[in-house]
Amino acid sequence: MLARRFLWLVAGLTVLVVLGGIVYALFSQQLMKIALVPTAKFEDAAAAPASAYSDKSLWIARPDIGGNPSLWTPPGVAGAGSGPAQAEVFFIHPTSYLERSRWNAPLDDKDSQWRARLFVQSQASAFNGIGEVWAPKYRQATFGAFLTSKAEAGRALDLAYRDVLAAFDYFLAHAPKDRPIILAGHSQGSLHLTRLLADRIAGRPEAKRIVAAYVVGWPVSTTADLPRLGLPGCASADQAGCILSWQSFAEPADPKMVTDLYDSSTGLTGAPRGGSPMLCVNPLTGTQGADAPASANLGTLIPNEDLTQGRLQAPGVAARCDVRGFLLLGNGAPALGPYVLPGNNYHVFDYALFWANVRADSARRLAAWKKR
Repeated sequence: MLARRFLWLVAGLTVLVVLGGIVYALFSQQLMKIALVPTAKFEDAAAAPASAYSDKSLWIARPDIGGNPSLWTPPGVAGAGSGPAQAEVFFIHPTSYLERSRWNAPLDDKDSQWRARLFVQSQASAFNGIGEVWAPKYRQATFGAFLTSKAEAGRALDLAYRDVLAAFDYFLAHAPKDRPIILAGHSQGSLHLTRLLADRIAGRPEAKRIVAAYVVGWPVSTTADLPRLGLPGCASADQAGCILSWQSFAEPADPKMVTDLYDSSTGLTGAPRGGSPMLCVNPLTGTQGADAPASANLGTLIPNEDLTQGRLQAPGVAARCDVRGFLLLGNGAPALGPYVLPGNNYHVFDYALFWANVRADSARRLAAWKKR
């Protein structure tokens, strides 16, 4: 079932719930901090060994488990089973834990796992036409960890990443070794994916197996991050072994909440990110810094009114990369619900806006990988 709930990134919706329905346009970053940043003591935990992920219950999606949400497709789109799997997909879901009572989500938290399944169904499903999706559960950092500079926030993200790393090591050991790999994530998932690229792909034989890495909804500095990731930014639509990244905003865009944190941070190379351009690969063209009309959008994922199904609307919205590296939407962005974040930030919809293009892009890059 695809519902408008699929399109939660939950920041906007959560603030509405937590703050008792205050007019959304009036929400400030400070109010979000008060509502969502944990006040509890950070509870550290031992790293999970890769062998722990032999337990099927630690996966939201895996080729050998039932009820796999990544197998969903909208009406009229052939999904998994329409042909043999040609690739293996490792997908890291975005933040779905909203509580402020803990810094990291318990793996048995029903609400966060329910949301995580919805994310896998609406986002990772874009890849199911060509590959088998593996999407691990992990002790994700709570949403409030992204709204504070407290040391506990960094420790929470480190704990979450250790789970992702263990799951990926299990994936490498047990996924078919004769198939190429697609890496993908969103938001917190993409943050962990950048570290994974640096730790497990850069300079290793596995880099030759990578069709593409979709680091979506998280800023990647072209100077302070990209050189450590082991793969270049995608420069052409038929390039294999490269990285795609974008962050969606409607105009007039106010990305201050993103740039304030980005400009004060240090990249994976150890260099400051401040003022550096962000990697923007337009999903409508598959190239960096591009401008594309609505006619290039093969389909945006739209939920129906009773929240029980979804469909592709084509053409979708136009998009262009700006000078700083944000993906700016053209006029006529579809009505996708009340979950647009402050500053016209369409973060919630980074995959939904371009669902059909992501599907086509991954198939095209897989074909290029095979030729290479």
